[in-house]
Amino acid sequence: MPNGLPIALIQTRSPATAEAGLAHVEPLIRQAAADGAKLILTPEGTNLLEQRRDRRAAAITDEAQDPCVLGLRRLAAELDIWLLIGSAIVRSGHAGDDRAANRSLMIDPTGAITARYDKLHVFDVDLPNGETYRESATIRPGETASMADTPWGRLGLTVCYDVRFPHLFRQLAKANAAMIAVPAAFTVPTGEAHWETLLRARAIETGAFVLAPAQGGTHEDGRKTWGRSIVVSPWGEVIAKLDHYDPGVLPATLDLTEVARARAAIPALTHDRDYAPPQ
Repeated sequence: MPNGLPIALIQTRSPATAEAGLAHVEPLIRQAAADGAKLILTPEGTNLLEQRRDRRAAAITDEAQDPCVLGLRRLAAELDIWLLIGSAIVRSGHAGDDRAANRSLMIDPTGAITARYDKLHVFDVDLPNGETYRESATIRPGETASMADTPWGRLGLTVCYDVRFPHLFRQLAKANAAMIAVPAAFTVPTGEAHWETLLRARAIETGAFVLAPAQGGTHEDGRKTWGRSIVVSPWGEVIAKLDHYDPGVLPATLDLTEVARARAAIPALTHDRDYAPPQ
């Protein structure tokens, strides 16, 4: 686009059901589209956030029946936008495994789903403040990296904890991703310590725009998320960010010619060498 690509990141505080999730996020997407965004991205857990296993099991459905996914597909068609559902928590569809999928969905302006990605790396940690997370107990990890093709370039798909695995980002960049999405529900301790640093590092390493819409605030299940949605340029510069954890819209304009300039200036993506691992 001659004057750049107008985008928007949606920052949410998703409730615990998909119906409520749709009601929460829809006005923010409408606001972003009214302000001119053509590509809009939402965070991890856009449809619902619920850690309590019994309540989550009762809340989730198959992707094809999820009220939030269906509503956002209709909304993308109505508003004539490209919409990335950063992730929806839906049934995985794997027989004998009752864990959910944490699934990114790219929706085109007709409402069709053009790309899917199930989060590869699940968050199993014991934080220094005593918080414990065992995402693997309720989320079935994906097995395949994924890209979404858009009119403006390729968008690499990741989710939250994936940001700590730079090899995934490098593979996406080498597959010609000009933008990489990092929808997230970062914890407060890890967000305060690492969120912006990790995102800037991934942008610098890949020479790609990093687009990170986030969850923020205290959720119905008691978890607290960091917010601070952010857009980083291929040179590692923060070009837009929210400085809080409240729901809102973060607009930005991407000059996608910056991708080629950054990769020409530091062509590290072409300098891989085979080497023996350490012993």
